[in-house]
Amino acid sequence: MVRLTVELIATSRNHFRKKRGLSFPEYLRTLTHLHFFSKDIEDIGDLSMCRNLTVLYLYDNHISHICNLAFARNLTHLYLQNNDLTRMDNLHHLQRLSKLYLGGNRILVVEGLENLPDLSELHLENQRLSPGEKLLLDPTTLLCLAESLCVLNIDNNNIDDIRDLTVLKELRHFSAADNRLDNLEELEDVLCAWPRLLRADLRGNPACKSHRYRDRLITAGGSLQALDGRDIKGVTRQFLLSWKACREARRRRPASPGDFPAGQGPRAGQGPRAGQSCFSPEALQRWKPQQPSLRAQRLKLSMSGLLSHVPVPSSRLCSQVDA
Repeated sequence: MVRLTVELIATSRNHFRKKRGLSFPEYLRTLTHLHFFSKDIEDIGDLSMCRNLTVLYLYDNHISHICNLAFARNLTHLYLQNNDLTRMDNLHHLQRLSKLYLGGNRILVVEGLENLPDLSELHLENQRLSPGEKLLLDPTTLLCLAESLCVLNIDNNNIDDIRDLTVLKELRHFSAADNRLDNLEELEDVLCAWPRLLRADLRGNPACKSHRYRDRLITAGGSLQALDGRDIKGVTRQFLLSWKACREARRRRPASPGDFPAGQGPRAGQGPRAGQSCFSPEALQRWKPQQPSLRAQRLKLSMSGLLSHVPVPSSRLCSQVDA
């Protein structure tokens, strides 16, 4: 078993270049970047002498659990992609960590990041999961990352629901390609919740085949500059926003008398059904049903024998008779 230790560092030509006047322990204390990728490493040993370590490259190895990194309080970048990790544990000491690369492992649940206030990038793509499994994201962990996380990559993890991600208000770059997202309305709601999102990649999801998929997501993501690897032109965005505004205005506009043919209106006794819009108060004030003429009223009353009971001003009567 290959274990990463200070002794292994000492035997590495790439790392131990003894500086003039520095002993090996002194050299370890000045070390900031450690490159041990593709070295068949299976375990992390005692590296506490590397107290100023800021970047650690351990990708493409066989590491099965994270350990012995509590000393690395200055660590900002940790590269552990393509190992054999199944859990995200023992990371709470790395309070200055800003970029964490864990793609290509066997992680099932995203958790254990509650004490990382500076974490801005999280890469979890291509987890090697068993058939029927999908990557799960712990809501408590997401809530703790709401004010810091700017980049999230969860490509190819059988994910079918991302509504819990709406708490990530600072997200700029989001990639969830090759998953099982099929609800276009859900994607619209999520993108609306990210006011600073600049780039999104959702290629390979069933929702991409939905009608007007690209148009709807561009209008949902107000600050979006690129979708699925294609830049969004300002003219395109403005056209789609205008189209959406006009469509919504037509849906919200209440019916008015002008919507009926000349001389017609809503039938008496027929009110709006459930879900239908009534006339607006302003439209009702403008609309006055046509009153029958005085001559028509007298004719109707005379036929019913009530003409003598209807007083009619002489001036109006004469004008009606002359007509």
